[in-house]
Amino acid sequence: MDGAQAALERLCDPQAEVSAHYLIGADGTVWQMVDEAMRAWHAGAGQWGGVVDVNSRSIGIELDNLGTHPFSEPQMQALDSLLAGVMARWSIPPERVIGHSDMAPERKCDPGPRFDWQRLARQGLSVWPDAKPRGLAAKPRDFWTESRMRAFADALRTFGYPVPPGGLAPLAMLDAFRARFPGLSDGPAILAAAQDLAARFPVDRDASST
Repeated sequence: MDGAQAALERLCDPQAEVSAHYLIGADGTVWQMVDEAMRAWHAGAGQWGGVVDVNSRSIGIELDNLGTHPFSEPQMQALDSLLAGVMARWSIPPERVIGHSDMAPERKCDPGPRFDWQRLARQGLSVWPDAKPRGLAAKPRDFWTESRMRAFADALRTFGYPVPPGGLAPLAMLDAFRARFPGLSDGPAILAAAQDLAARFPVDRDASST
């Protein structure tokens, strides 16, 4: 959209059939359009772990940014404050803070590679991988064997990405993962990060008790 006002008008237009709970402008202005207890239409078709109707299980926050430039400091400060409040009110753990590109990597690309996920992780508002690759030395062109591709897909699925059971991760999912965790420059780092996140934050670990 051409700026926050145009986005606000579309998000409030019933004919558009798209909405979100919040919109944050580049200047840090926060608009609330849908009550947090109500369902908004920001996610659409996608999946995170066992949740296939993400709209019914999420609070959507949209940011005024074209995806090609850094997010402004006032905007990020407003997001920090809003997100902390939402997480506290609904007991949302940091690993459950995801982007649209995480739950629908073949259909959505936001918030994009310029978004500072690591900033959120430092405040406990998201997560970040800690692991370093060990014993995985290989030339880049030789690293992605079939067994490692399956290990990567298994790790993404355990963390929450919508990888089909027994399947491999599509290229769009690899792109989404690298956009979410920039700086993973080679195969060993990518695989180690995915396995670390899967080990520490398995998405459906509490499914049997909820």
